[in-house]
Amino acid sequence: MRECNVFIKNAIDNIVRLLLSLLLILVSVSVFSQPAVQIRDSVPQHIFSYKEIEQLEDPSTLLKIADVVKFESRFTPSAVYTPKAFNLNSAYWYRIKVKFSPRSEQQWLLEFFDQTIDDITLFEPIGNGKFKISRFGDKYKFSNRQYTHKNFTYNLSNTTSEEKVFYIRVQSTQAASVIVVLRSFKWFSEYATEEYLFFGLFYGMIAVFGFYNLLMFFAVKQKQYLYYVLYNLSIGLYEMCVDGIAFQYLWPNNPILNNYSYGIALYLSSVCGLLFSLNFLYLKSKSPVLYKTVLIVIGLRTLFFVICLFDTRLFTYKLVEILPLIVALYSGITVWKKGYKPARFFVVGYSFLLLGFVTKILVLLNVSWLPYGPVTHYSLSFCFVVEMVLVSFAIGDNIRHLRKRKDKAQKRMIYQLQVNEKLKDTLNSELTTLVDQRTREVVEKAKIIEQKNEELSAVNVLLQQQAEEISRMNLLLEKDNQELTVSIEKVTRARVMSQEVDFEEFSKIYPDRETCFKYLSDLKWTKGYSCRKCGNTNFHEGQLPYSRRCTKCRYEESVIANTIFQNSRIPINKAFYMLFLVYSTKGKISSHKLSEILSIRQSTCWAYGSKMKKVMDERKRELKNAGEKGWSKLVLEVVE
Repeated sequence: MRECNVFIKNAIDNIVRLLLSLLLILVSVSVFSQPAVQIRDSVPQHIFSYKEIEQLEDPSTLLKIADVVKFESRFTPSAVYTPKAFNLNSAYWYRIKVKFSPRSEQQWLLEFFDQTIDDITLFEPIGNGKFKISRFGDKYKFSNRQYTHKNFTYNLSNTTSEEKVFYIRVQSTQAASVIVVLRSFKWFSEYATEEYLFFGLFYGMIAVFGFYNLLMFFAVKQKQYLYYVLYNLSIGLYEMCVDGIAFQYLWPNNPILNNYSYGIALYLSSVCGLLFSLNFLYLKSKSPVLYKTVLIVIGLRTLFFVICLFDTRLFTYKLVEILPLIVALYSGITVWKKGYKPARFFVVGYSFLLLGFVTKILVLLNVSWLPYGPVTHYSLSFCFVVEMVLVSFAIGDNIRHLRKRKDKAQKRMIYQLQVNEKLKDTLNSELTTLVDQRTREVVEKAKIIEQKNEELSAVNVLLQQQAEEISRMNLLLEKDNQELTVSIEKVTRARVMSQEVDFEEFSKIYPDRETCFKYLSDLKWTKGYSCRKCGNTNFHEGQLPYSRRCTKCRYEESVIANTIFQNSRIPINKAFYMLFLVYSTKGKISSHKLSEILSIRQSTCWAYGSKMKKVMDERKRELKNAGEKGWSKLVLEVVE
């Protein structure tokens, strides 16, 4: 009997332990197992988040679906609202559970929000360990999609009440947000219609603002408006690339462009935005230091862009855009403080843009306290719109500022014209009075003159006869004077060339540069002009006095070229007198004497005197008994 009781007691203990173990297993499964998302018509959409989506990183990128199924224990629930694929060298696997409901009257689908993911492979279990495989991503042509929509979608067959585990493999050349949404087709179609309407309004506003500033550019001819048009267009292109609209409408058959387009658009928006800031804020005049800083930032951004073209994965570092944004904002604040009022709208607009950019960074970093949803998803687009509106206000304020300055200038001009008009009237009145007074005096004098003319008429008759006789005598005297003048000039020139005269007497023959140049011109081209370059004998007057320019090769020869006075830096008449003194003294005059006579430095007199003495020595035979001709032979010495 005792043995029977012991057996019953042991059996009861074993049953209790078994029940406790089963209870612990059920509790652990309920606590740690991945929850399934139930399809309900009352919940038209559901975003998989936190424990509802589990992930596994594959650094080798070689795992197959069969391997992944075996590694179920390695999947970890997402610790953030939506997981991110940060490591560009890895492939990421994700697992979600969907509880189907045949009682649902809706058609359901899975939708992936991030349109920049290169490759998404979806594995749907179909029984017996097999999977239906579907591929989509921005590396495939747009025509391969089930629906003509910017997002990636996958239809679900809701015919049974089973629970299915979907595996999703993601690989991309840039950081991706794995946002998976379960939606009814009705909700999807309504949402898509509203979203495309929003896109139409957003891009329409960009087009309107761009066209408005383009008209301003044609009207005002200021580069800042053209830069702002390019900035708006590049912002629009970037948003289209991020939203997938560009791939849908601009290059649906060239998916390779998806790897470059958003990076190019982001670069253009940064550079055009900085160029607009330079011109709109007038940094070159208002803050030269900031002007140079902005140019340096543009150079660095361009260098980084060129590097990204060789490695497109670097385009994912969008955080670099905060530097141009902060520099532009700081420039606006600085110029605003200096009294440039239109900068206040610029500062507020770029502050909104910075807020949207920071919000996008927080979304990328999965900050837990951030309210995720359409507001955060489209925060940057909303801030772009606000920034465009405020900067347009700034541009309008700038135009008003310029108009005020123009009005003030016009008022000053009108006032000055009024003053000038009054002055003109006063002068005209005074001139009229003076003219009337002068006219009366002229009339009175005319009467007196008329009387005198009558008296003189009689005298003129007598003088006419005398005038004829005087004219005949004048002709004779003029002829004698001409002969005498020529004789005197010859005698004076001969005396100057043969005797020692002072500079004052010498200056009577060669008083200025004009006289000296005329003498050199007559001396150089006594036998006619011939171009030293091509031999042409026709010429025009050159730019310098008495110089001659060839009509054929356009070579211009000055009057002192190829003479002993070429490259002379002292006045030409003093150079003439120095040559005369050297020639008349046969080179025996000293440089100190020349310096005393000509009031020129002794070193200069020594240099030019030595040059003249050297020419005299070289042409000693030709100068012997040359008389006046010796002067010309020295003058026409060709200087190399």
